[in-house]
Amino acid sequence: MTERFWETKSLSEMTQAEWESLCDGCAKCCLHKFIEDDDAEEAMSTDTMHAEEQVHYTNIVCSLLNTKSCECSQYERRTELVPDCVKLTKDNLKDIFFMPPSCAYRRLHEGRGLPSWHPLLNKGKKHVMHQKGMSVRNKTVFECDVDLNEFEDYIAIWPLEDID
Repeated sequence: MTERFWETKSLSEMTQAEWESLCDGCAKCCLHKFIEDDDAEEAMSTDTMHAEEQVHYTNIVCSLLNTKSCECSQYERRTELVPDCVKLTKDNLKDIFFMPPSCAYRRLHEGRGLPSWHPLLNKGKKHVMHQKGMSVRNKTVFECDVDLNEFEDYIAIWPLEDID
């Protein structure tokens, strides 16, 4: 990979290795989210966001997540084991509304660049990200430990934080 490739290539021009390296490893994408529309009379598709809808993040995480390393314990098989797990690709990048504002893919897609705490700007290390509170470390509960029917009790605003 070339140094600072994200500044010279568009997301669509990146190699698979470059694409994968953009993930900061915060694990916010592993948080359970729901889309709320108070006026909806029936369930609607979550493939797109409608103007009257709002994404809410919870502090509930997938049971496959290692919450210390903020890595999926079954990364290669995650979409097979968890059918609702969304694999972000160049093809579905246009539907990025469900990713947190601090997500590197979302930031680059929106023209905002990488934040100073991103591992690519810190010798590949996650410690600055964790120190800045930008990961899920020490903030979550596992889906198997809560009643998912009570998900509203677990709404969190910290996943919306996006510094620099």
